[in-house]
Amino acid sequence: MKAGSNEHTPRHVAIIMDGNGRWATTRGFPRIEGHRRGGEAVREALAGCEENGVTHLTLYAFSAENWNRPSGEIDGLMRLLVSYLRREVKDLVKRGVRLHVAGEWERLPAAPRRELQRALEATAGCHERHLALALNYGSRQEAAAAARAYAEAVLRGDEDPADCTWERFRRYLFTADLPDPDLIIRTSGESRLSNFLLLQSAYAELFFSPVLWPDFTRDHFREAVEAFRKRERRFGLTSEQVRRPAAAAS
Repeated sequence: MKAGSNEHTPRHVAIIMDGNGRWATTRGFPRIEGHRRGGEAVREALAGCEENGVTHLTLYAFSAENWNRPSGEIDGLMRLLVSYLRREVKDLVKRGVRLHVAGEWERLPAAPRRELQRALEATAGCHERHLALALNYGSRQEAAAAARAYAEAVLRGDEDPADCTWERFRRYLFTADLPDPDLIIRTSGESRLSNFLLLQSAYAELFFSPVLWPDFTRDHFREAVEAFRKRERRFGLTSEQVRRPAAAAS
């Protein structure tokens, strides 16, 4: 997307899916029911992508800090992940959605690892849209891992530190096969990034929704996209610089 462009749809939307526990608690349900209903909201987000022309969607599904939650909740989340993948992979293939995983997902339990591998293989030939699940993900951990990998490449002679640029370094991030997000949405009324895509979101637009994630629909997704379209993205330029080419073209 060009600097200053505000009429286009974001190519890549990333979502911090917050509010599952609060949704369940306020309704007298166990917290895991909120997470289950949150899985249904993923379908709405994917539908929102299709309806609004978004090609890449990244979901903050399980953070590196989530391991500190009660063991019962973690086990339930892993079971829900397995269930979601088994249930949805055929539909992802039908809709041309390729699955990606961002994070140290090899540290997940064996069952979700197996299902993730199967889903990655099943959707490998899909190219119409992309769905990335951030699992065991933390941006600071990602930066440290990328620095280690880059240093190892230097030792092998594959990289020259004198030539280090963002474009070269980003190839060592968990999101190397994804474009940087244009729009980051956080639900539930919280206004922070919580260690999510900190490097990649340097120029992303932020949209904070008061809606709890299980209640987030394709209409809420469209609202965020419409807000994005109204913003002027300057990428370090002044408004005058951004608007001048458009004025000249007219």
